[in-house]
Amino acid sequence: MKSILPVGIQDFAKLRKKGALYVDKTALIHQLITGSGEAFFLSRPRRFGKSLLCSTLEAIFEGRRELFGEYAGKPALAINSLNWEGKKHPVILIDLNAGVYSNGVETLHSSLYRELNREARKQNVVLDNKDCISDFATLIEKSYNKTGEGVVVIIDEYDKPLLNSIDYPDIHKKIRDELKGFYGILKSYDRYLQFVLLTGVSKFSHVSVFSDLNHLTDLTLDPEYADICGMTQEEVEQNFEHEIADVLQKTGLTREEYLEDLRLFYNGYRFSEKELKVYNSFGLLKHFRNSGKFLNYWYETGTPTFLINIVSKQQVNILDLNKLEVRYSDFQKYDIETMRAEPLLYQTGYLTISGYNSEVDIFTLDYPNEEVRSCFAKSLLEDYAKSSEIAFNALSVNLL
Repeated sequence: MKSILPVGIQDFAKLRKKGALYVDKTALIHQLITGSGEAFFLSRPRRFGKSLLCSTLEAIFEGRRELFGEYAGKPALAINSLNWEGKKHPVILIDLNAGVYSNGVETLHSSLYRELNREARKQNVVLDNKDCISDFATLIEKSYNKTGEGVVVIIDEYDKPLLNSIDYPDIHKKIRDELKGFYGILKSYDRYLQFVLLTGVSKFSHVSVFSDLNHLTDLTLDPEYADICGMTQEEVEQNFEHEIADVLQKTGLTREEYLEDLRLFYNGYRFSEKELKVYNSFGLLKHFRNSGKFLNYWYETGTPTFLINIVSKQQVNILDLNKLEVRYSDFQKYDIETMRAEPLLYQTGYLTISGYNSEVDIFTLDYPNEEVRSCFAKSLLEDYAKSSEIAFNALSVNLL
């Protein structure tokens, strides 16, 4: 019997109640929340399961044990058999994915007020509605005082306002300054907090948003959590046996042939020096939903124009993208004034780690798979050909 595939479902409780397939990451999540750290940052490309991770953490810290046991015909999850305290904490989950932030800082304020007021209602506390920064502080403090338990703060897509406004320097600076003060509350009110996680695509650091958040542990390149989002080859074969069998029956391919095609087209994302590669969850689910058709599911969710603009502006050699080398320190330079295209291409998922030289601390970047290689190369080619005298067909031979 085929599984219910959770395409587009980012809410953990909804997923479990529907009896949908869940690739169990709860043992790794348990390791994270019971370790020595309390405040974390995780960067992953879009559509990689960051929101589902945030929602799963929300359910864990709210003590919703029933969702992790046998539920809706699905087996218990790994965390259920581990030493899980299960204590209920007030959880503040802020999602900044929605909003057209290029319109100005007012859109940011509107989004923050919406999120803060919803979470205040959930915690049954009243905000003063003075300003976003004060309300955030009030929400944390009152939630702590009301329950006597440490507050959990999860901010999903923390950088969406920054990325959306990157082509508008004046607006970007205002949004950056506003978010710097807003996120700074997380350090100032640390005594009230049990756990903090910020997720996003990139890390705007140093003189920018993260200058006041130097207490965050960055999980982005941590080998221990390289597969906390995405699916390993082993997880795919364990969880999608029925879907794989269905494709084999329809196509007549051998299992080895089909799995090799699957790896070449969708696998290949590597997020640390550890030689572990994962699939993008969204693209893989869409592939199985569409009876095994090899289409560009992830890429077609949208390529940001700012990325193409940065590649063009910095005159990155588009014929040599699969041989780029960056240092660990390059992944920390995410401000509009200092941003390099190469690490940004990695963070956004258009390039991935293909090798690491520990002696000189250099990462080699390459396209993760055939989907991204062919599609992104075409996008770069089209943009480059608009302003170049080099023949389009000549570039096509080298890129494609």
